[in-house]
Amino acid sequence: MNREQKATEIENLKQRIENSETVVVAQYSGLTVAEMTELRSKLREAGADGFKVTKNTLMKLALDGSNFEGISELFQGPVGIATSQDPVAAAKAVYEFAKDNEKLIIMGGAMGATVLDKAGVEALAKMPSLDELRGKIVGILQTPAQNIARVLQAPAQNMVGVTKAYGEKE
Repeated sequence: MNREQKATEIENLKQRIENSETVVVAQYSGLTVAEMTELRSKLREAGADGFKVTKNTLMKLALDGSNFEGISELFQGPVGIATSQDPVAAAKAVYEFAKDNEKLIIMGGAMGATVLDKAGVEALAKMPSLDELRGKIVGILQTPAQNIARVLQAPAQNMVGVTKAYGEKE
């Protein structure tokens, strides 16, 4: 890789990081190509940007001066990053994959300027996603409206029942 290619790669990494809310760092040593493909697929399904493997020195240069600068010490050995704009998507997908595949080891990560250890990434992964939270809020907001509609319909239903009973009686 010549200087120009390195500069381009560093710039691409910087853009990827700047556009992300969360970065998860994981060791991937021993994963087969099929397993890496499966991991990347699961990350894309979850709404994350995928799993990127790069040289540690280039990654450290890309992290320099960013919000995620605190995780540069995690880049030792064969590691890759999973990034996402959704705060929990990358953590959730990597955590779920790591539960089923012991070759993928979560090293840590960051959410904004907050550096997370392995336990922090796991706690983040167990949180509901943004879409799940939105769904819960909509459900909470709809419940009172449904109750009001039910209460308003009850007298009309009772009136129909009374009228029907008189009609059947005669």
